[in-house]
Amino acid sequence: MSLRILAIVGALLLAGCATGTRSIFEPPKQEAPGRYETVEGRGPEVVAELRAAPAPAEPQLVDGKSLSADQNRLAAQGFMQIGTAHFAADDADAKKEALRQGRSVGADQVLVYAPSAGGDAKASELTVAYYVRFKLPFGATFRDLNATEKQAMNRGGVRIGSVVNGTPASKANLLSGDIVVSLDGKPVGSRGEFQSMLRANAGRAVTLGVVRNGETINRMVRLGLVPTPVAK
Repeated sequence: MSLRILAIVGALLLAGCATGTRSIFEPPKQEAPGRYETVEGRGPEVVAELRAAPAPAEPQLVDGKSLSADQNRLAAQGFMQIGTAHFAADDADAKKEALRQGRSVGADQVLVYAPSAGGDAKASELTVAYYVRFKLPFGATFRDLNATEKQAMNRGGVRIGSVVNGTPASKANLLSGDIVVSLDGKPVGSRGEFQSMLRANAGRAVTLGVVRNGETINRMVRLGLVPTPVAK
C-alpha cells in the first residue's frame, strides 16, 4: 500500500516538474518592433477630418535632422506630427517597418532619425516621426448640434470637438464643447454653413460668437490659408 502511495506521489511530482519546465523555458512574448504612439488629440478620426488630401499609397521617407526643428519647418507647410515610433536597430528592416506603419496610419511623410540625431530621442534608438498635411485655416473639428442642443439653444450653431495646438482655433482660446453661433455677426446655422464661411474668409481675421457654459463671448480668430495640393 505504501509503495502505491509513493508511486502516486512521485507521478504528481514529475507532472509538477514537467509543468514547471514548460513555464520556465517558454520563450517570452516579444513586443512588436517600433510600437506606434499617437500624438495626443491626433487620433484617426481627427486626422481623417483635418487632412488636406487623401492618404498616399506610399508615404515619403525622409531622413530627419532635428525633431524640434523639423516640427517647426513642417508646421509652416501645414504638416502636423501624428505619431512616433522607436526601433532598437538602425537598418533596412527597421525602415521597411517604419514605412509599413506609415501606410497603416495614413502618413504623408515619415521622418527617420538615426540614433542621437533627434536630440531629445533615446540615444541608442532609431526614432521615426509620422506627419500628415492638415487643412488648418481653422484647426478644430466641429459638428452640427443635435436635437437636444438645438432645443436648449433655440438657434443653430456648431459644437467644437478637438482643437489642435498651435492652430488659429487654439490661439483664439477656443475649447472643446464651445458652440459657435455666429461669424462676423452672421448666424451659423449648420456645419456646412460654417465650413463655407471659413473657406470664404481664409486668410482673414474674423470674430466668432461663442456660447460657453451658457454665456456668449466673442473670440477673434485669424484664419489661415487653405493649403494647395503637394505636387507629386
